[in-house]
Amino acid sequence: MKTTRGVLLLCVLGLGAWSQANAQTAAEGCPILPASTGLTWEYSSAGDADFCRALREDGSEAFGMYISKKPGFEPKRGDREEEGRVDGQQIHWYRSELAGKPDIIARETLVKVGRDRTAHIWVQAETQDRLNQALQATQLLQFPSAQLTSN
Repeated sequence: MKTTRGVLLLCVLGLGAWSQANAQTAAEGCPILPASTGLTWEYSSAGDADFCRALREDGSEAFGMYISKKPGFEPKRGDREEEGRVDGQQIHWYRSELAGKPDIIARETLVKVGRDRTAHIWVQAETQDRLNQALQATQLLQFPSAQLTSN
C-alpha cells in the first residue's frame, strides 16, 4: 500500500514539474514569473521582438510587455508617478491614459534587458488596489540575459 502511494505521489510530482517546464517553455521569450504571483504568461513573437501578457486566473491582464531593440514608448518626466524596481533595476512608472477609458489607471516604464533590448512594460487597472498588486508582481520579474539578449 505504501509503495502504491509512493508511486502515485511521484507521478503527481513529476506531472507538476513537467507542467511547470512546459509553461516556461511556452513563454521562453518572457522573463521568469514566480509562481507566487498566481499569474501565467501568454506569449507571442514578431520578428526579433517578444510580446508577453501576464494573465490572472480569470484571464484578465495584470500587465504586459513588449521586448525589442526599439521601444515605441518615450517617457516624459512630467508623467512620473511611482518609483520602483524591476529585475533589480531602479525604474520610474509613468502615468498614461487610454482613449475612451478614463476610469482605467495606467502606468508604463522601460527596463533595459541584455545589451541591446528594452522591455516596455505597461499596467492597466480598474482600481488602485489592482494597480498596486500588478506593480508588486513586476518587481518579482527576472530577465535571464541568455534568454533575452537576442532572438
